[in-house]
Amino acid sequence: MGFNIADLFERAVDAVPDRTALVCGDTILTFAELDAEANKLANHLLAEGFGHGDHIGIYGQNSAEWMIAMIGIFKVRAVPININFRYVEDELVYLFDNADLVALVHDREYLDRIEAVVEKVPGVRHYLMIDDETDLDPSRIGAVAWTDALAGQSTERPQLDRSPDDHYVIYTGGTTGMPKGVVWRHEDVFYALGGGIDAYTNERVTTPTQLAEKAAAAEAPMVALQAPPLMHGAAQWGALRFFFEGNTVAFIRKFSPEAVFDEIERSRVSTLLITGDAMARPLIECLEANPGRWDLSSFFVLSSSAVTFSPALKTRMLELLPDIMIVDAIGSSEGGMNGMVIQTKHETISHSGGGPTVKAGLDATVMDDELNPVPAGSGIVGKLARSGNIPIEYYKDPEKTAKTFVTDAAGKRWVIAGDFASLEEDGTITLLGRGSVCINSGGEKIFPEEVEHVLKAHPSIYDVLVVGVPDDRWGQAVCAVVQRRDSVEELTLEDVQEHARGHVARYKVPRHLVFVDSIVRSPSGKPDYPWATKLAADEVAARA
Repeated sequence: MGFNIADLFERAVDAVPDRTALVCGDTILTFAELDAEANKLANHLLAEGFGHGDHIGIYGQNSAEWMIAMIGIFKVRAVPININFRYVEDELVYLFDNADLVALVHDREYLDRIEAVVEKVPGVRHYLMIDDETDLDPSRIGAVAWTDALAGQSTERPQLDRSPDDHYVIYTGGTTGMPKGVVWRHEDVFYALGGGIDAYTNERVTTPTQLAEKAAAAEAPMVALQAPPLMHGAAQWGALRFFFEGNTVAFIRKFSPEAVFDEIERSRVSTLLITGDAMARPLIECLEANPGRWDLSSFFVLSSSAVTFSPALKTRMLELLPDIMIVDAIGSSEGGMNGMVIQTKHETISHSGGGPTVKAGLDATVMDDELNPVPAGSGIVGKLARSGNIPIEYYKDPEKTAKTFVTDAAGKRWVIAGDFASLEEDGTITLLGRGSVCINSGGEKIFPEEVEHVLKAHPSIYDVLVVGVPDDRWGQAVCAVVQRRDSVEELTLEDVQEHARGHVARYKVPRHLVFVDSIVRSPSGKPDYPWATKLAADEVAARA
């Protein structure tokens, strides 16, 4: 017995078969029912010749079928591959090819896009269609309908000898470049992202049955709502780790603040997962516009992961919901859980000269360029690093693998994804930002996230990205790419500079201001810095 994802799920099923596992729209499934549906999907895949190590894409909006597909794929020791539903044809061709997909589970609504690329990806030999409200004809690509594929399939579990060494792969776009697949062993990703290490105590799960035993002992489950799309790792692991402990997981098909609050009220949600500012801001504005509309008395934990959650927005959220606790988890698809910061209404969180200062996760530290841990309290800026349970590699990318997964002089492996940080005297870590978007102005390093935190507190700014643009004197100059609030007609560079000067050093204050109708972000809220950088550079050059 080991820490295999399918095994961990099945142990929870056996512990609490009649407890509600999944809620999505009108679909409500107990653990036993969810297991049975995943078994039918697994047996269909086995009948089609798929199994150990095969890469099977999932391309759709949130649905019960999305989660059933993921669990069913794990059951046959295959590897689910997340597909970004915003990708256009060229991006799909790249991902299908790079990931070596052999099958695809997809929503009916994406048939047009799939049909446009099907001849360019001959490795995909099976299409399984999840039905939705569209009426596109699946025969155009030879897709099998979900209901037809599962009809008549056994609900018994496939009898396979699974392993902790089975692979989990998550494709991540990050802030720059084409998406890359992060390859994990099941056991490692369980400890890094799946609840194998308690985020509050840093204690490790020691036996494969420990979480199932905890589930059986609980009088009632927690209800966790996953607001992000399931194609994002935060939602996948937000769901899986709650399943492993026998809790109820709720989904909404597509994010809207009204849908989130409707579901919290309907399902008596206790924990809500979001991805930073991109979801927090519309949630806050919806509550401000609709005071008292929803019964949110069950809701007490707001958890954010994967992207920036600005201090100003946390403060506004706690003003509206003073009884909740905000948990800001710091991690990434390749780095795992690096730390977290917890805030309640009456707490002030330190931001020691940059981003948030967080309690370090187990095996996380800050290292210098020679792979030496920086001394606590030294003020030295290094890079966030984590050892222990870390990924194997980037899929089919030895160059990026060698840069990110490194071995120190003692032979210990580390993941260093490029996030700058400093180690405080008390062992906490202050995060400064991703090195790939760091601005170098006159030799001074400027981390965009630090300036963005400050500017987002300006009452006229709805959203903002900070980038570097070419400058004859300084090499790069700070430029704020701003989306104004709808009610704002006037906002000047001088207004922005005056606001910033009270919070950051003068060399970090924006020298240029560019307005946009909306800030471009991924569905999970990650900023598109290449887009912002090109747009800002072009506009500043045109003005010159």
